[in-house]
Amino acid sequence: MRFLYLLILSAIILAGCSAKPAAQSELAPALAATSKPTPNVGEGRLIPITTPKGEFQVWTKKVGDNPTMKVLLLHGGPGNTHEIYEVFEKHFPDAGIEFYYYDQLGSYFSDQPDIPELWQTARFVEEVEQVRQALDLDKDNFYLFGQSWGGILAMEYALKYQDNLKGLIISNMMASIPAYNDYAAEVMEGGIDPVILAEIKAFEAAEDYQNPRYFELLIEHHYVDHVLRMPSAEWPDAVNRGFEHTNPLVYVLMQGPSELGASGVLLDWDRTADIHKITVPTLVIGAVHDTMDPKHMEWMSQEIPNARFALMPNGSHLSQYDDEANFFPAVIDFIKDVDAGKVP
Repeated sequence: MRFLYLLILSAIILAGCSAKPAAQSELAPALAATSKPTPNVGEGRLIPITTPKGEFQVWTKKVGDNPTMKVLLLHGGPGNTHEIYEVFEKHFPDAGIEFYYYDQLGSYFSDQPDIPELWQTARFVEEVEQVRQALDLDKDNFYLFGQSWGGILAMEYALKYQDNLKGLIISNMMASIPAYNDYAAEVMEGGIDPVILAEIKAFEAAEDYQNPRYFELLIEHHYVDHVLRMPSAEWPDAVNRGFEHTNPLVYVLMQGPSELGASGVLLDWDRTADIHKITVPTLVIGAVHDTMDPKHMEWMSQEIPNARFALMPNGSHLSQYDDEANFFPAVIDFIKDVDAGKVP
């Protein structure tokens, strides 16, 4: 959540970064995956999935080989891409962990049908289950990692299909959108200069989300503090590509256009009363500077019976980049501990 995927490329340009060639950035949202360029991580595999609106294909890519530790990565957005996880390739192979990049339906390297009825959480859960089956993942080896929107999807999958899981990782995501909106209003907005906040709110009240000044304010007073804690001109290329390739048709419908709270299909999503039903070994990751409340995420780890909590002291919403030194040891240790039979 809290990624202005629809508009962030323009903000990066304003901050001094260069844009991608028009041949990529101007592709129509409805183009099929087969028309896309090869991902930076190399050729992958297209998996057919069945939906209430027909059959489509989603892109995946396997990295590494381990019969007992296989991790499927669920990206955020909704509508972002696997590209924000390219940093995992620096860490998982050396740890002997097999993992899978995966673009959900509607995301850049998968099919992008313009069918609003498909952008529902329950439909995405069934997609993940079909991908799991196609990849031959099961309770003896299957770890599910979800960050931001991917964390919502991971929780929903676990609540329905946890018998298929060996372990679950919920990263940078609260169990309630209403609670997230409250935290955004009370803490995130409270940390912005009142004059600046009033200007941001004025743009939002006018629904002037594409105003260059709106971009500038968000970058300077929100993103570099709570989304990725480094100057925007230094953001990794993988992150910039992920933002550029985001599908706004999915993002805006589900998350809404504002960066100061959710307002789309996910507005009333709340699983605080249900997460205690998740019994598989679980790691919950929070970050001190995140857009998500780290105390809420610690509480989640206490509600889930077999869970542990990892707090990233230097991290924000993309902790795999701005607190890499703490993020990956926490994730790798958890996966290996579960593999060794050590319940958190």
